[in-house]
Amino acid sequence: MTSKYEAEVYHCMDSTFELYERTESPLHRAILLNYWRHVHLEGAAMFEEITAPDMMADDPKYHITWGDSPFQVEGRKGVFDFYSSIGDIVLWNSGDKIAVADWGIADEMWFHQMSTGTELKKIGHKVEKDDGLYLVSSRQAFIWPYNDQALLTGEHLYEDKSTLTIEEIDPAEAMTPARVREIHKECLAEMEARMGPNYWVYRR
Repeated sequence: MTSKYEAEVYHCMDSTFELYERTESPLHRAILLNYWRHVHLEGAAMFEEITAPDMMADDPKYHITWGDSPFQVEGRKGVFDFYSSIGDIVLWNSGDKIAVADWGIADEMWFHQMSTGTELKKIGHKVEKDDGLYLVSSRQAFIWPYNDQALLTGEHLYEDKSTLTIEEIDPAEAMTPARVREIHKECLAEMEARMGPNYWVYRR
């Protein structure tokens, strides 16, 4: 049975592409395409592509406020290791309010995480059952600075903890990490077919 959440994953970056289509600045358009691609690469667990020189600046800095222990990550290797450490957690966003400027992206959204209690505890969430399936949701603000080459220089992720909900859900509603990776890869392939190779690279 298809999870009711699959459609949200397929459409998680619609707001970004809609803004891209309304945007005229070549730099802003390139930033939006980088952001769109980054999120789908992350969902597809394609971390080498995220940290490649055509996507990310040399010395990115991440500031993350998930759970009870905010932390920072520096450098491409640090970013790669951070993504690799997240484990089998399904992530997606919805309800985005997004803006783009020369300095980068600001996006307020609902951010969702689905996984077992064991995996969610690794990133600081407090849940009762290690083997339970949980849906974690909160309102978050993503501030992603970019340089003048439309390369990501960092991520600042801020969580409104007053909106945090952690709900145990029926395993029948689960999306497996493998299925979600497939969805993101479908989206990436469709975009490349539509936009051509290297569509995310900024050309002055």
